[in-house]
Amino acid sequence: MDKKGGFITEEMAYARMARVCSQKECAPFDIARKLKKMDLPEPLAGRIIERLKKEKYLDEKRFIRSYIHDKLHFNKWGKKKIILFLKQKQFPPELIEKVFSELPGESFGESLQPVLEKKWKSIKGESDYEKRGKLIRYALGRGFSMDEVMACMQKMKIGESFDETE
Repeated sequence: MDKKGGFITEEMAYARMARVCSQKECAPFDIARKLKKMDLPEPLAGRIIERLKKEKYLDEKRFIRSYIHDKLHFNKWGKKKIILFLKQKQFPPELIEKVFSELPGESFGESLQPVLEKKWKSIKGESDYEKRGKLIRYALGRGFSMDEVMACMQKMKIGESFDETE
């Protein structure tokens, strides 16, 4: 049923989802949730999703590519965080890795340095050791690997005197 209490036909549901998909990239998981909210039975929702895929309204690879691009360039996320959120959208890990392998590898490290430089200026701490720890936790929380963070910090000359035995 829709908001007005009327019944929704398969064609009406398809038309609504096609309109949504034509306005922005959507994951099949999101469309399935929307169809479930419309109280459509599972087999009917599956047919609608398959039809949307067949008619190119839904394309998993295109969505993943777009999502990665947006999160890298606008949100400045690292690879780990992007993968985590794509898994929440129930994409197969093989497909996620395939799309990541098609991207140039240096684009991940490029977004990290400006983010860390900006954050370094605002971090408060008793010592440089404490500030470095906060900066590392911040970068890890944004989805970057420890290797990427340490390489970037060395490039920025943060923690040159950093000794692991401190």
